[in-house]
Amino acid sequence: MNFKPLNCSLLLVLMLTGCSSKQAQPESTTEQAQMSKEIGVEPAKDSAANDTLVDAMTAATSRPNQVSLNGTIVIPPQHHATVSLTMGGIIRNTTMLPGQYVNKGAVLATLENPDFILLQQNYLDSYAQTEFLQKEYNRQKTLSDQQAASLKKFEQTKADYLSMKSRLEATEAQLSLLGVTASTLQTKGIAPLLEVKAPISGYIGQVDVNTGKYIQAGEALCDIIDKRVPMLRLTTYEKDIQDLRLGDIVEFQANGMPGKNFEAKIVSIGQQVDEVNRSLQVYAQIINSHQEFRPGMYVTARIKWN
Repeated sequence: MNFKPLNCSLLLVLMLTGCSSKQAQPESTTEQAQMSKEIGVEPAKDSAANDTLVDAMTAATSRPNQVSLNGTIVIPPQHHATVSLTMGGIIRNTTMLPGQYVNKGAVLATLENPDFILLQQNYLDSYAQTEFLQKEYNRQKTLSDQQAASLKKFEQTKADYLSMKSRLEATEAQLSLLGVTASTLQTKGIAPLLEVKAPISGYIGQVDVNTGKYIQAGEALCDIIDKRVPMLRLTTYEKDIQDLRLGDIVEFQANGMPGKNFEAKIVSIGQQVDEVNRSLQVYAQIINSHQEFRPGMYVTARIKWN
């Protein structure tokens, strides 16, 4: 009977003691903060707040805004050939197909034109006449040196020889423009058809001919593209010029090839800004080409920061 009041009193004392301890703790914290301020030491902040602050600063100052570009895959001019001739004619045979791979010198089509036959004949005639006149010129020169022939005769022979020689060279140059080696005519004779040969190795692009079609002089028969060294032609704007440098690495993705990243190196930056949209062209050499790349494919790119 006497234990209950004693237990209640003891419990009450313990509760009051606990409340006093809890109230004293904030005062101690406040005093520590005041002391830290007086000696010039900032009190420690909550770790979560610190992490947030650091992340925010990192995101804002780790690197400048990345320059975004878009454009297409292109082939350098020296690796893109348009097949055309300085002489027209009728297509008699062709094996060209779009997308077909051909080697340099492969026959793409044969062309029929009477002027081609006449040109070969003129070359062979000029060659024979030049050979004869050269011998006559050498003979007259020897006689003239020995004063055994008139100077007038020697001068006329020299003029005839040089005139025929220039005609021969002109005919040979015309045949060369058609892809014909003139010296082969001396052994093989006149060819009835002109062979149109591939100027470079690559894939045939658009084909604009068919058997029996007449081709005008200078008209394109087809395009040949060498895909081994594709490039990017990108569009940027004048506000981003200061962030572009020759040699910068560009990371890009090609349309139709999602999830695959490729790299290119900037090799040329346009020097003229478009007056309408304030843009300029940037060219980048693709570092590791892919067999699926096609000229004209759309790409999106951004400058890759180290």
